[in-house]
Amino acid sequence: MNKDISRRNFLKYLAGGAAAIAPGAALLGACRKGAANVGVSSNGNSMTMRVNPNTGDTVSLLGYGMMRLPMLPEGSQEDPLTGRFDQEMINRQVDYALAHGVNYFDTSPVYCRGLSERCTGLALKRHPRNKYFIATKLSNFDNRMWPLEESQKMFENSLKELQTDYIDYLLLHSTGGGGRDPETGEELSGLEVCKRRFLDNGLTDWLVEQKEKGRIRNLGFSWHGDYRAFKLLLQLHDEGRYHWDFVQIELNYLDWFYANEINGANVDAVTLYDELHKRGIPAVIMEPLLGGRLAKVNDEIAGEMKQRDPEASIASWAFRFAGTPEGVLTVLSGMTYMEHLEENVKTYSPLRPISHEEHEFLIHIAELIYGQKEVPCTACQYCMPCPYGIDIPSIFAHYNKCIREGNLPQSSGSPTYRKQRRAFLVGYDRSVPRLRQADHCIGCGECMTHCPQQIEIPKELHRVSEYVESLRREGGPL
Repeated sequence: MNKDISRRNFLKYLAGGAAAIAPGAALLGACRKGAANVGVSSNGNSMTMRVNPNTGDTVSLLGYGMMRLPMLPEGSQEDPLTGRFDQEMINRQVDYALAHGVNYFDTSPVYCRGLSERCTGLALKRHPRNKYFIATKLSNFDNRMWPLEESQKMFENSLKELQTDYIDYLLLHSTGGGGRDPETGEELSGLEVCKRRFLDNGLTDWLVEQKEKGRIRNLGFSWHGDYRAFKLLLQLHDEGRYHWDFVQIELNYLDWFYANEINGANVDAVTLYDELHKRGIPAVIMEPLLGGRLAKVNDEIAGEMKQRDPEASIASWAFRFAGTPEGVLTVLSGMTYMEHLEENVKTYSPLRPISHEEHEFLIHIAELIYGQKEVPCTACQYCMPCPYGIDIPSIFAHYNKCIREGNLPQSSGSPTYRKQRRAFLVGYDRSVPRLRQADHCIGCGECMTHCPQQIEIPKELHRVSEYVESLRREGGPL
């Protein structure tokens, strides 16, 4: 019943977005003060643009996530400033993005081994400051950073690394994530951590002061984890204590209805979107591909999608879905390779909104993906480093890959069992060194406090470990 209601609501929002896609069209229903779709970017490209109702910023629907930057080839000499990150390639990709209408660049002090802001600043400084918008975050996850003066230092360092004197979009980062008490080591809820990181220490009040001084143009937050933190921050918005100019949420066609069913600690994207939509708060979308998962579906599902639209890439379906609802300001994509950037620019130049029929088709695809029971890991690396050296993202990536490719052996009586068993075990040992595999997890739970998807990581690692052990016990040559 609730899903049927949500589907009708989505179609209503979808219709508003589709109607406003043409150049010079009417305002979007969610943000009547000015959040319109604009069909042509300021430099003459066909990139779909959105207008932020709070500042009038004309923002590209495709946002560049600076989280998975290209790296130098193995064996290359590291750059003294940017380490193993390929600054020349980063510059080329940023140049291409700007030339094709992309003007929103999202980074963080913790991305790319702490070097994303520096790499982003070096690339963007080569262009006029009024040609792009910088989004970065107060990523004070470490409880040593919770005191006000330490978080203030983080903000000041962001300005220095980004080589700018103001931030266009500043986010309180991962406001529902858990943590530990700095004195006792006790595990704290996401709600309690949110209060300590951003509210009780006076940090958000200080950030409001910086906004009044022009050092921040838009203030918002990104949310993962404890839904009570999300509701608290919106309550403070409703009460007038803080005004959130935008909020960053995870939204894709799998999470739309199935985030909670995949992991009971998560909240379906439709719920998050509804809360922002009814308040007229622009939404910035992260994880439109769910860490690449929606670009690498199995052959059977891919076949259905290709039959529906032979010319469309698998990834483009997810990007179109994320960009269609009204009130979406920009959709972030971490684009490591130039071909990813080129394809995503094409998808949004201009956006072809998801139709009613396509929406129902993608919900059907989500149902098929949900039935595969993958670990909902997006490879964000927030759980790393593991204190015991376990390579958590690589373990889950291999397990999920084998599910998608049909190489997860189930029954020893199957005619393909030996081939699948070999593919799984050989691939596992190649992907993850033995000392970093799942059987070394002791269940300390340190990783869980940082996981945006709220995955019960030790439980999932033990599940993978037991499965691997069962395959190895079968014996026989690989």
